[in-house]
Amino acid sequence: MVDVQYAVTNPATGEVLETYPTAEPAEIEAALAAASHAARTWPLESTVADRAALIRRVAELHTERRQMLAEIIQREMGKPLEDALGEVDFSAAIYTYYADNAEQLLADQPVQLLEGDGSAVIRRGPIGVLLGIMPWNFPYYQVARFAGPNLAAGNTILLKHAPQCPESAEAMQLIFNEAGLPSGAYVNIRATNEQAAEIIADPRVAAVSLTGSERAGAAVAEVAGRNLKKCVLELGGSDPFILLSTDDLDATVESAVAARLDNTGQSCNAAKRFIVTGELYDDFLAKFTEKILAATDSIAPLSSERAAENLEKQLAEAVTGGATLAIVGERRGAHFPPAVLTGVTEDNPAFRQELFGPVATVYRVEGEAEAVALANDTPFGLGSYVFTTDPEQAARVADRIEAGMVFVNGVLAEGAELPFGGIKRSGFGREMGPLGIEEFLNKKLIRTVK
Repeated sequence: MVDVQYAVTNPATGEVLETYPTAEPAEIEAALAAASHAARTWPLESTVADRAALIRRVAELHTERRQMLAEIIQREMGKPLEDALGEVDFSAAIYTYYADNAEQLLADQPVQLLEGDGSAVIRRGPIGVLLGIMPWNFPYYQVARFAGPNLAAGNTILLKHAPQCPESAEAMQLIFNEAGLPSGAYVNIRATNEQAAEIIADPRVAAVSLTGSERAGAAVAEVAGRNLKKCVLELGGSDPFILLSTDDLDATVESAVAARLDNTGQSCNAAKRFIVTGELYDDFLAKFTEKILAATDSIAPLSSERAAENLEKQLAEAVTGGATLAIVGERRGAHFPPAVLTGVTEDNPAFRQELFGPVATVYRVEGEAEAVALANDTPFGLGSYVFTTDPEQAARVADRIEAGMVFVNGVLAEGAELPFGGIKRSGFGREMGPLGIEEFLNKKLIRTVK
């Protein structure tokens, strides 16, 4: 017997709407066999242009079904409908980007010979079956940035979605089927963690990509390393928002609030630590706190009651450690009111934790050097934000920040063409943009001698 782990649970009410059984061993074997067969045959039977056309149809189907798809993830993880529609649209944009650019991104790269006759070329091709392990916070977007480039390249995909996202996972499987992908090119599997580890170890699987927690990333990397498999990991983040100067504090505060409350604060690259220079600190803190607390009545629930309980525990430990908490109301099930922490010192547990929810930590610093030092004093290195009116300072600080991404004077500025990923304990590898299609390729040298 296999325990039922996959379920749609409405986080707003706690009601279990539907349960799904995890895969039996025979189902996993069938998925592996189908993906392996497709990996051997599909790239030989199709061109990049052929595969790009299929990916374009995937994008079109996302757009055609945007309302239905958005309502699914509203049920699954509590995302407000407007945000859910935006996620579907962004996912369609990612598929479209790779449909438009796959031929160029995968084109042969001539190599200028230093000596000798003949030619040399680097040919980009697929490496085989990939396992994708996806999180719940962006059910469509996370899949798009993994599946879009890799299917265009001719890799095949086994997709293990988060246990609370089985309905959206099935909806995507239908889209890939109806877009015309061959059997085995994209296979949704409701695997347990133990089954996922066995899949990684299976010799038919070439590599694995995971977006999730540090703990999950470490477990996947261990199995992948033991079996000499490449992996891409996009893990947590505690992104700094550095405010050094501004000519419009109110607009900067609006950006800061948007950067913290996007997806109810459940975003790896959301701004979480607000580092403000001394002359702006008091005014920023007052305006920022007012805006954050004002969102109490309109904030969506977190993805689950368990997530809210964990955040509640982290804040209790932070306050016990000497921090000051500004909050209105208290947790109700999965609903967690927005809050602001101040006075978090280096010995406080919250100093190096990721707070995955609508909670911001604000720090006061005296100048650029202290701001950069505090920004880098974290085990994470995903994204970061710099606000300043001095272009030279912006460039200087951006160079010194230890992160995979820096956004200057703007938030929520991601795009299908922009690489996404981090360093340190935020993982390694890149998704989206021109770098996203490079991760799982065989860059084969072909040297011809005359």
